[in-house]
Amino acid sequence: MTIGDAVSVRLIELMEQKKMTAYRLSMLTGVDQSTIGDIKKRRNIAVNIRTISALCQGLGIGLNAFFDSPLFTLENIED
Repeated sequence: MTIGDAVSVRLIELMEQKKMTAYRLSMLTGVDQSTIGDIKKRRNIAVNIRTISALCQGLGIGLNAFFDSPLFTLENIED
């Protein structure tokens, strides 16, 4: 799995946990709904940390919680 894949999967997981739509997350963060959709659909594989930070704020979590997942272990990342 690439880092872009892991970010996509993790964002989807967190949005489902928080029962949040892309529209709602966009309204809370100022990140375009299309950008959120591109991340989720793995069309944006080079997400910058500022965008992830904004999404985390909208989800009510810290960056550490976003990356605290087995998805981001070195064994799972191949790029």
